[in-house]
Amino acid sequence: MTRIAPGGFRELGPLNWAIAKAGARAIRAPRFSLFNVLGQHRLLFLAFLPYSGVLLGRLGKLSRQDAELVILRVGHLRECEYELQQHRRLARSRGVGADLQARIFEGPDAEGLTDRQRVLVTATDEFVVTRGVSPQTWSVLARHLTKPQLIEFCLLAAHYDGLAATISTLQVPLDFPD
Repeated sequence: MTRIAPGGFRELGPLNWAIAKAGARAIRAPRFSLFNVLGQHRLLFLAFLPYSGVLLGRLGKLSRQDAELVILRVGHLRECEYELQQHRRLARSRGVGADLQARIFEGPDAEGLTDRQRVLVTATDEFVVTRGVSPQTWSVLARHLTKPQLIEFCLLAAHYDGLAATISTLQVPLDFPD
């Protein structure tokens, strides 16, 4: 049972309703439940969209594959099925196939991860679990990422950790039956 049911036109208002409808078309679902829930806070939703879009889109400094790796790991650590359902699909379209996803879920000791992938998984684990990154992990991560990418890594992990907590707390329903 959801705590805040996905809203329709009346709850979202015309702009957020249109955004939610466009989002649903983009993910090829009848409804984009996250947008239909968050959109009920009309102003905050409009502030949330551009920030999320930068972290997830082409304007980000991390590659799309790196971003999806971090997001998938956060979703796995937080056991957020909604986040995982959305990003398993999106990650596949961004070159992160099922085999790599399985390694991401297995963790930093999984065979077949590159050094870069391994340190991203390790740093994500530390960030989510301890709310920081150890000096040793940071040193390795900094050999793979530029300063802007390091900043973005922190903001991306924090954003999706907070989003996972929000989704779980509000009990946002899944968009796909699988």
